[in-house]
Amino acid sequence: MTSSKFLLKGGALPDGTLHDIVIEGELITTVHAGISDPQATVIDATGCVILPGLVDLHTHLRQPGREDAETVESASRAGAKGGFTALSAMANTSPVADNAGVVEQVYRLGQEAGLLDVFPIGAVTQGLKGEALSEIGAMADSVARVRVFSDDGMCVFDPLVMRRALEYIKKFNGVIAQHAQEPRLTVGAQMNEGEISARLGLRGWPAIAEEAIIARDVLLTDHVQSRLHVCHVTTAGGVEIIRWAKARGINVTAEVTPHHLLLTDDLSCSYDPVFKVNPPLRTEKDIHALREALADGTIDIVATDHAPHTMESKECEWQEASFGMLGLETALSIVQKTMVDTGLMKWQDVADRMSKAPATIGGYDQQGQGIAPGNFANLTVVNPSQTWTVDRDLVQSRSRNTPFHGYQLPGVLTHTFYKGKATLLNGVVA
Repeated sequence: MTSSKFLLKGGALPDGTLHDIVIEGELITTVHAGISDPQATVIDATGCVILPGLVDLHTHLRQPGREDAETVESASRAGAKGGFTALSAMANTSPVADNAGVVEQVYRLGQEAGLLDVFPIGAVTQGLKGEALSEIGAMADSVARVRVFSDDGMCVFDPLVMRRALEYIKKFNGVIAQHAQEPRLTVGAQMNEGEISARLGLRGWPAIAEEAIIARDVLLTDHVQSRLHVCHVTTAGGVEIIRWAKARGINVTAEVTPHHLLLTDDLSCSYDPVFKVNPPLRTEKDIHALREALADGTIDIVATDHAPHTMESKECEWQEASFGMLGLETALSIVQKTMVDTGLMKWQDVADRMSKAPATIGGYDQQGQGIAPGNFANLTVVNPSQTWTVDRDLVQSRSRNTPFHGYQLPGVLTHTFYKGKATLLNGVVA
């Protein structure tokens, strides 16, 4: 549906106040109670929470190169269904997004899809090999205006290369988003190292492999006086290192995924590769630490790490299966289940962790804005009292590898507005 005039009636803003909202063109024009406008399309938002559009700082869109698993357009549809108005496209495409040409291609594909903003993330190193720096300056100066750089899927393991990258991005207030995985401690690793991995006979992935890189990189960041973002934190020890770094004033931010807030490594006992993910599912103790850290702000944001894979890549033996899970369409519901319904966070906190904070970290000026007149109409409408059942055959993604198939989750998304355009209307993607 093209942009027009909408009136959202009776919804609750993140702070709990009830207001009507008028959307005209790309902007919010009015926010207060008791609005009547016969020229507007009225949407009854009674019982719903209206959030600023969600922003994902960590999405694998697969295009170019793996369009059999996902495209920018299909990921945009999945994002709209999940309440997102911005996605950050990770660089591990084929060819790798390590130059201006590829990031501009991804950026333009997002514009063509027109369902949300697609912000390319540039690779830190050429070909994700961890050796020579990529064309960071050219990507920053490109039409895509890249500000976030990551070799996600691979760790920038060489401390000298990491230092040089942190130094380089200071020129334009960029940020390095690190996939914290010491490769020498995770050779052949298949799941979290612990009692369950030993019992299953699968090579374990120790927590220290993540924590060692986090510790090294916060010290490098402090030394260089640059910006570090830690991708998908999964361990209680990693949380403590980040908490220590923030207490010292080091410029580090961090994210947690919805699946690491809910799922534990005991699911690996099924040998179902849908639960195989990088970094791996951890323990109940880790989940508790992650939830507390997200609640108190030690972990700044929720990011999906949406990682679509073809059926052939996931429906095979565990050892041969690809790492990764879908995340866009279930993220808000998982956060409601683990954080809001447990009393750890309020909806105002959700708006911060899933909209304002990721937009700030990424430098996305037109995203993460408050719900106020004059701001872009990027909005998400959710009914928190309703539930829905995840069905992998009904997802918008081209892939089906959701670990939540069959789960009954809280929070039914009814509408998503992207710059005034209804990209999700009564639960249906436009």
